[in-house]
Amino acid sequence: MTEGFVEAWNGRLEGGYSHAKLEDDLRRLAETYPFVRLERIGFSVLGKPILAAVIGDGPVRVHANAAMHANEWITAPLLVAFLEDLAESAVKGDVLCGKTGAELLRSATLHAVPMVNPDGVELVLRGAGPHHPRREDVLAMNGGSEDFSGWKANVRGVDLNDQFPAFWEEERRRRQVDAPGPRDYPGPEPLSEPEAQALAQCVRLRRFHLVVALHTQGREIYWNYRDMEPPEAASIAAAMGEASGLKPVRLEGSDAGFKDWFIAEFRRPGFTVELGSGENPLPPAQFPSLYLELLPIMETALTAVRIRRGKKRAP
Repeated sequence: MTEGFVEAWNGRLEGGYSHAKLEDDLRRLAETYPFVRLERIGFSVLGKPILAAVIGDGPVRVHANAAMHANEWITAPLLVAFLEDLAESAVKGDVLCGKTGAELLRSATLHAVPMVNPDGVELVLRGAGPHHPRREDVLAMNGGSEDFSGWKANVRGVDLNDQFPAFWEEERRRRQVDAPGPRDYPGPEPLSEPEAQALAQCVRLRRFHLVVALHTQGREIYWNYRDMEPPEAASIAAAMGEASGLKPVRLEGSDAGFKDWFIAEFRRPGFTVELGSGENPLPPAQFPSLYLELLPIMETALTAVRIRRGKKRAP
């Protein structure tokens, strides 16, 4: 990552990273690098398109998503920056963590959803002004406060990372949050929210070999789920940790998350990556250090699984 690359991204983060900025950046990326394909996997509660970028033509299918939690919005520009870095490397032949972008994209195809929760992100960044379509509801859920900086949920007050059908009932009992709010309410049932539905449908359609969910903060990597993870998951997490400085953690007592569901349904490697340290939302000033953590994790994700073209074999 060059100094100019950092400066350009710091400028884009002034005022936060809105859904409109994401749309502009993805459109610009696809125009600059025609081999980057854009698609819409669904819509948010308020009708914002949930966008994905696809890059590469390798046989290993890797998925990454970000900004599932609203006040962790900085993960969205981090993932877009990686897409830009990867595409530029593929064209110029620059090396990313030991490999060129072209080498990475010959072995893997990356499917990235940078902003799973656009309505929640807008709430954190802009608040619920007089013209917000759900102003009364979100203010009530937020205890009457106009400060939404602690908001993790979608606009209906559902925590999207507690929405997946992986021992969902146990997670609901553990959370003991029975009403919509800023965080930890798992919803009335699994996949009740359109954002979670879109992500699950996308994964089931594409049947990825490996997934990474980007969050903040804690500088940890969670890689297991109820002993359903494949044998190679621990070694992949160790490689990610060694390359990035984050700590692989065998997590217990947590269910219904995206990576939990992926591991349970597909028995393939899934990772939740908690970038950075501090209090969410992490400030844009941390962007350079967060990106330096992310870069080797994504490079590891793109190279960790080995399959041959034309073979329909699980890793």
